[in-house]
Amino acid sequence: MADSDSPKRGTLTARKTAATTSTTASGTGARTGPRARLAQERARQAPPAPPAPSPAPASKPRPTAKRAPPRPRPPQDTKRDKPRHDAPAQRNPRPRSEPQAQPREIRYFAPCPRGLEAPLQTELRALGAPQARIVAGGVSFTGDRDLGWRANLYSRIASRVLREIAHFPYKDEHEIYDRAHALDWTRYFDVERTIKVEIAARKASVRSLEFTALRIKDAICDAFREKTGIRPDVETSRPDVRVHAFLDDRYATLYLDTSGEALFKRGWRHGAVEAPLRENLAVGMLALSGWKPGMPLVDPFCGGGTLAIEAAQITQGRPPGAWRHFGFEHFTDFDAAAWDAMRHQDAPLEVPLPIHASDVAQAAVDIARGNAKRAGTPIEFSVTDARTISPPGDTPGLMIGNPPYGERAQFNAVDGTLIDADTFWAEFAANLKRAWGGWRVALISSDLDLPKRLRLAPSTKLALYNGALECRLFVFDIVTGANR
Repeated sequence: MADSDSPKRGTLTARKTAATTSTTASGTGARTGPRARLAQERARQAPPAPPAPSPAPASKPRPTAKRAPPRPRPPQDTKRDKPRHDAPAQRNPRPRSEPQAQPREIRYFAPCPRGLEAPLQTELRALGAPQARIVAGGVSFTGDRDLGWRANLYSRIASRVLREIAHFPYKDEHEIYDRAHALDWTRYFDVERTIKVEIAARKASVRSLEFTALRIKDAICDAFREKTGIRPDVETSRPDVRVHAFLDDRYATLYLDTSGEALFKRGWRHGAVEAPLRENLAVGMLALSGWKPGMPLVDPFCGGGTLAIEAAQITQGRPPGAWRHFGFEHFTDFDAAAWDAMRHQDAPLEVPLPIHASDVAQAAVDIARGNAKRAGTPIEFSVTDARTISPPGDTPGLMIGNPPYGERAQFNAVDGTLIDADTFWAEFAANLKRAWGGWRVALISSDLDLPKRLRLAPSTKLALYNGALECRLFVFDIVTGANR
């Protein structure tokens, strides 16, 4: 309320009162009481007010007296105290946690035999890991839990599928213990599971790998004891959960082995043959030699039948892991119903198998037949000498094999007669040039002089490792009568 002795405020009030009174008196229901008549009399007796200066900021009403009308809000903003769900908070925003329904992205590493990284990358991309990339010793990729399951079930080349759970810099074994101890291991598996810690390194800055593995085991057990009151047991032969650690000169990485037993152990191999070929190496040889399903395939050195069985399973679309168990079945996030549905979603194809395998030893052929039966692959096996074998038809294809080499490089005829290596290879090569024109021949051997023994020039020569033994995959394109 304005002071009564303020000239400007009094002038404005007098003008407003006079105008208001005049307007009111001329209208219906004008005031006629004593106060109204007194006000009218004072208004008539007051001297005329001087005109207000133009413009006079001090004489203007306060800005609040003439406030612009509020802007209409859109319907979704009618509640000021509750922000819209589609708009970010304006003050102190909190990061939203990922919905439980969305699977968490997991980093995986799939090791494989050296030389098979490129075929493994192609395989994993086809399984749903388009960002799979080659790293030292294998292929890394990311995805959800189910992608890790699919990689175990369908990968024919990977040796294992490792799930990364920690990656950190370290200085010594004590820091590795502290970082491993800080992990919530109950998130991954229960205390009732048996464990084993395995370690590998490249230029690691620790005094002892064995001691470091022991410290990681202690960290896991101590973490469980502090949280549950008990600790898991250690099992060195067939543990439920395998923890893998890899160290370089600066960083340590901890993995959970989702595979358990190595993936090349398909579950159908029984019986022992001399120097068996690992299943994932056999698949790598098929891929690198250019074989495709439906192409005629001949293995004259079949042994336990690994190459032929793997080729048959590829042709039929049989998952290589359908006959075995996996490490992830012991994890806390394992869903038995979802896994069972994935494992049985594809029925094997009933297609012709133009696959023929033979060996000079009857015992080897018997073992191969038993393995093929357990694997569900009807393959024709026979006892045949590789020096006299004939093509199974008119359509050229691939001859592939794992012949004797290294310490087992001795050759026998069907009747058991011993044949020296030079004689065998000369007669084998003569048969190729005479009867196998148009075929491709792929042989794995640690004998780097094998092309000279055959007097054939390889079109492809690739370095592979059969276990720890460095070998070469020699690929020859046979031309009838050619000496090249």
